[in-house]
Amino acid sequence: MAAQNKYAVLEERCLAFSLNVKSFRKRFPYDFIEKEYIRQLIRSAGSVAANYLEANEHLGPNDLKMRLRIAKKEAKESILWLKHLETDQKQIEETRNALIKEAIELMNIFGAILKKLD
Repeated sequence: MAAQNKYAVLEERCLAFSLNVKSFRKRFPYDFIEKEYIRQLIRSAGSVAANYLEANEHLGPNDLKMRLRIAKKEAKESILWLKHLETDQKQIEETRNALIKEAIELMNIFGAILKKLD
């Protein structure tokens, strides 16, 4: 039971990251230059959550590892897109930095899980 709860907590955290990126997008100035970075960011953040969810419904050990690796890769990619977005508004910058921190933490969690599986 505790293991199931642990997975659910991380699923919720991944979902929250994805939804927070979506909310961030609504606050960020959406101009021509930033448009593609924001689109890529939304895709990669959503993919973190989707791949971790799929990892929990894995077809076997190799599928589990592959989904976790993809989730980790997508978290890393989210960091890249977040760093591409620039703003001079303090509150938006703080939110961006918090999202980067969360993506790094998720990446580290997926890496630790993968290390335990090997």
